[in-house]
Amino acid sequence: MRISVSSDMDEPVARALLGQLRERGHDVVAYGALSPGDDPQWAACSEAAAREVAAGNADQAVVCCWTGTGASIAANKVPGVRAALCTDAYTADGARRWNDANVLALSLRLTSEPLLKEILDAWFAAEASADAEDRENVARVNRLDHQHGTRTHPERKR
Repeated sequence: MRISVSSDMDEPVARALLGQLRERGHDVVAYGALSPGDDPQWAACSEAAAREVAAGNADQAVVCCWTGTGASIAANKVPGVRAALCTDAYTADGARRWNDANVLALSLRLTSEPLLKEILDAWFAAEASADAEDRENVARVNRLDHQHGTRTHPERKR
């Protein structure tokens, strides 16, 4: 699997992430502080990694920043991306299973190397649910990408 990875800082857990993904046999493309000369700002590098997924050049992405929040927000602004900030294995499993997440967001501050392994194990073991309700929720989120700038509620009276 081809995975784009971004981090706004060259932290030990970010380097461990690259190593873990390569050990698992994935083709990894790095952005931000993990790629000399790239823009290391969390918004820029997270967007770059997410755009690879949206364009079909990467199967998934992992985006990182200090809390993971900014990276997930930036990635989710890219149409076609469903990024999930995961701080534990259970959340990673659910993000893949119920939300069909295609981008994993991680906190550089909260994620230890053992926890990183647990999160990646859960992320890669889970598959998107075939349940009709789950699929409809994902389809609804996908439709939001195409409704950008369109009102989905009636005007409120003042």
